[in-house]
Amino acid sequence: MVDYNLINTLEDVEGGIDAEVNALFGAAGMDDAALGTLVGEETKEELVPGTILKGKIIGRAGDDVVVDVGLKSEGVIAVNEWDDKSSIDIGDEVDVFLENIESDSGVIELSKRKADRIINWNAITETSEEGDVVKGKVMRKIKGGLLVDIGVPVFLPASQVDVRRPGDIGEYIGREIQAKILKIDMDRRNIVISRRKLIEEERGAAKEKLMATIEVGQTRKGTVKNIADFGAFVDLGGIDGLLHITDMSWDRINHPSALVKIDEEIEVKILNIDMQKEKIALGLKQLKPSPWENVAERYPINSKVTGEVVNIMNYGAFVKLEPGVEGLVHISEMSWTRRINHPSELINVGDNVEVVVLEVNKDKQEISLGMKQTEVNPWMQVAEKYPPNTRITGRVRNLTNYGAFVEIEEGIDGLLHVSDMSWTKKISHPSEMLKKGDSIDCVVLKVEENKQRIALGLKQLHEDPWLRAVPENYIPGQIVEGTVTKITNFGVFVELEDDLEGLLHVSELADHKIEDPHDEVEIGQKLQVKILRVDAGERKIGLSKKRAEWSAEQREAAGEPSVVKQRRGGLHGAGEQTTDLIPQLVTKPPVGSADDATETTDAQASSESDASDDDKAGE
Repeated sequence: MVDYNLINTLEDVEGGIDAEVNALFGAAGMDDAALGTLVGEETKEELVPGTILKGKIIGRAGDDVVVDVGLKSEGVIAVNEWDDKSSIDIGDEVDVFLENIESDSGVIELSKRKADRIINWNAITETSEEGDVVKGKVMRKIKGGLLVDIGVPVFLPASQVDVRRPGDIGEYIGREIQAKILKIDMDRRNIVISRRKLIEEERGAAKEKLMATIEVGQTRKGTVKNIADFGAFVDLGGIDGLLHITDMSWDRINHPSALVKIDEEIEVKILNIDMQKEKIALGLKQLKPSPWENVAERYPINSKVTGEVVNIMNYGAFVKLEPGVEGLVHISEMSWTRRINHPSELINVGDNVEVVVLEVNKDKQEISLGMKQTEVNPWMQVAEKYPPNTRITGRVRNLTNYGAFVEIEEGIDGLLHVSDMSWTKKISHPSEMLKKGDSIDCVVLKVEENKQRIALGLKQLHEDPWLRAVPENYIPGQIVEGTVTKITNFGVFVELEDDLEGLLHVSELADHKIEDPHDEVEIGQKLQVKILRVDAGERKIGLSKKRAEWSAEQREAAGEPSVVKQRRGGLHGAGEQTTDLIPQLVTKPPVGSADDATETTDAQASSESDASDDDKAGE
């Protein structure tokens, strides 16, 4: 059956071979009668150029063969018109094409090759038709394809050379091929053939037979037809199967070409068949036992082995333990103490490293390995080296919202939490006290070997001032000076000294009702305030501005004792300060005072009274 659609696609390349074929025939413009003329059909008196004659080889003259055609003189033919020069024997008969009866040199010009082409053309057109299979030898490349000698020169388009167009069709030159006749053009003396169509038909028949007998698990032979980065296509005889790179070898390979070559015959195993899509998955490594069988017995957990680094990723390194068996050393398993940004900081591809087997998963074909486990864990010695209450000096390596990491020694960090930086100051971020790179002294609070954590303290270098310093230096009833640091709707925070604040409740600002504390005070303003209470447990100091301004009568009316002087050494031991206290006189408290803010415990009143008596006695 003639494929006319295919023939139509070749029309544009046929013109490229007309000159080639006509030159070989040497009969451009010759009519059919001339092409069909053979010896004996016309008398010698009527011979004209273009006639095919019977001749007899009578000798050799240099590179020419002398042929007698029965005329008054002999003709000559170039010796290269014989494919096999050794077959030229004197006395042999030969068909020749009469090109010129008498040349300038007086000899008859003949051509054996052109006679052969014409005779063969007649024989082929009489015995063959479109769709027949022919055999020939590829002569050379021409525009758009190849010229093939099947007795006459015929055209094989490049697209019809093979099922997959080869990279260079010139590799077929000199090869004997079989092809199917696509088109015979009698007018233009043109024949177009297709090797691809013949292959496709043969493969179609072979594919039907193959698909009827192929089964998963079978072992079959095939020929490698194409190689890609992801695998190789193998012709099983009518259909190609894909041999994926992951199914080529149990060992790691970088490219399929490392194992197979094009046109190589190999044996493969059928892994999967998709009848509808006509896709077949092949395997090469499956022909050999899996090295993952009994892998847990060969590499028990906690065993120490040596392997070669074959690949490095951001998250770790793959180590080959044996062909086909690789394990992963995660970046977190490379060093106990060193901070590693990339595995290449420690190892390189090709290195032989000692590792410890951490976990084996036969089903997933995964082995977890560790490098640091080959060495003693320094955290096992940390508890001995740095017991609680040990004073150390370290460098601030990093700051976070919740604290600072302090490097005690290489790879050993302790956490200094914000809550352990100051006894009295409220710290929102560690940068308020520290900066990266600072060298600081700390106290070891706790060591957790299992979690590899050390808790450090900065404030623990000194005694908690709320235990003694604050209660001893700030006594209820005492009048002190402070600075406004913050104003809220419920009151004012007053700094009594560095890192120590008291709360001046809105009800203790003045005797009259206050809607907005901003109307009474401003940030940075110095105030005289009276200490109402000191709560060491809650770490709070209650203050009053209005009570510090009361007259003696108002103090007496409120039931508050009168104190002349009070001495205090300060929270941080910064000398002594003398404060004059106003004597009590008044009969009752002023209207508008808040009971919860003005109420003073019996213990506080007693403390104030004792302090006042001591001062008087001292004077």
